[in-house]
Amino acid sequence: MLKGKKVAILGDRDGVPGPAIEECVKPLGAEVAFSATECFV
Repeated sequence: MLKGKKVAILGDRDGVPGPAIEECVKPLGAEVAFSATECFV
């Protein structure tokens, strides 16, 4: 489903951080173009 697609990841400091989402999408064939973990207050 994500094979060959570029993805931008915005993780949440109090929820799911960016690196955790990266580890989930990489095996699906996605290329991570941007990944960050932010604090949304």
